[in-house]
Amino acid sequence: MTARIELDTVDRTLIRLLQQDGRASYTDLGREVGLSAPAVRARVARLTENGLLQFAAVTDPLRLGLPVMALLGIKVHGLPREVIAALERIPGVIYLVATAGSFDLFAEVVCRTMDELFVIINDEIRTLPGVREVESFPYFGIHVHRFTWDVPE
Repeated sequence: MTARIELDTVDRTLIRLLQQDGRASYTDLGREVGLSAPAVRARVARLTENGLLQFAAVTDPLRLGLPVMALLGIKVHGLPREVIAALERIPGVIYLVATAGSFDLFAEVVCRTMDELFVIINDEIRTLPGVREVESFPYFGIHVHRFTWDVPE
């Protein structure tokens, strides 16, 4: 289990501000929380080094020419680790989680066409050793895609 990182009010405020604008300057952030730019830099570095905070460029798959998206529910027989390793190597798989319930894994896939989705599901995933069943849930629209969930107290 990952160790919990203790956050104070300033840490939480910095995280919320960075969720709104990940490119905000340390000077601007410092003004908001009452610290100097070097003190903010040190706090952000600590949060980043401890793995609590990451900076990433979030892309819009539609604007990249990837309008076909689906969530795939995958059932495996045996241990899922080998299936997970194989799924990680498929470029269209952008999100992969192990879960409990009626599916063992969920994979999110983005691609250019329905034909490409068909190939990913039937030629690349269903043929993997250990895959027992794949059920697809194509997206008709994305209504909420949050990266700004609140920081718990």
